[in-house]
Amino acid sequence: MSTYTTDKPIAIFHEHPDWFRPLLNELDARGIGYERLNAAAHTYDPAEKEVPYSLFFNRTSPSAYLRNNENSIFYTLSLLAYLETTGVPVVNGYKAFQYETSKALQITLLEKLGLPYPKARIINHASQAVKASEGLRFPVVVKANIGGSGAGIVRYDSVEELAQAVAAAEVKLGIDHTALVQEYVVARGGHITRIETLGGKYLYGINVYTSGESFNLCPADICQTTNGKELSRNACALDAPKNGMRVEAYTPPQEVIDNIERIVQEAGIDVGGIEYMVDDRDGRIYYYDINALSNFVADAVNVIGFNPHARLVDFLEKKAQLKLQEV
Repeated sequence: MSTYTTDKPIAIFHEHPDWFRPLLNELDARGIGYERLNAAAHTYDPAEKEVPYSLFFNRTSPSAYLRNNENSIFYTLSLLAYLETTGVPVVNGYKAFQYETSKALQITLLEKLGLPYPKARIINHASQAVKASEGLRFPVVVKANIGGSGAGIVRYDSVEELAQAVAAAEVKLGIDHTALVQEYVVARGGHITRIETLGGKYLYGINVYTSGESFNLCPADICQTTNGKELSRNACALDAPKNGMRVEAYTPPQEVIDNIERIVQEAGIDVGGIEYMVDDRDGRIYYYDINALSNFVADAVNVIGFNPHARLVDFLEKKAQLKLQEV
């Protein structure tokens, strides 16, 4: 029989109990040793110079706070900084996770690269929201700097509505008390586009159709194709409620692919997804979300024609320098 051998297992560092089952199933099928580490209950010794893993795969989500695991978010940044001093290969390391946990940094990156994004201002106190909205096109959203799964985003249709929410202490900035005040984009065609990348390169694209009332566009939560076929949402929580979202495979123009590869390479993202949409009001593409965590689309073979988790494990094998041996 064939199996992959190494002196050390791959570390899978995460706090969500269900999201990564397809990844673990692929590792199991190949006989690759791994160890699951709980990002919400973990310890490390900064004086330890050797790490007992061939590779450290960071799967911490900024939405951890929605599961009462907010302690994992800032801890992970410190852990990743430590790991990168030990020489162990890290997938989605410190730089990538900084962008994953800061929409403000994402906007700064898009500005640096000269790429269009919905106009936004950054605030650290709700009292600044109305001032920050000056010159923006309403509706606007107040978007928590650390969100995830569409959390922490509220739409306001007028400056009066925003001012009333501020006066009523209803504007919440999230766990780091930082937020974006950003123009709300009406998506042309009723869909956003999410592009997944691996190793800094384009992997696949999907269009996600929503009602426009929900900001939770987790691709693994999608429950049907555009022709109504039900999907198996085995990449996300198994008890995730059906949310009516529809999906279809989509290949964007080469210019968009090039731009997205620039984003993930600059952000140090090994595996992640970029979301953009076409503004129905001016016909322009706007990039608006940079994700250093991908669950991949549900029932991927039926949607995009291949298993992205197989490609991901190929990438991990190479990164960990695993060797296939007969045993």
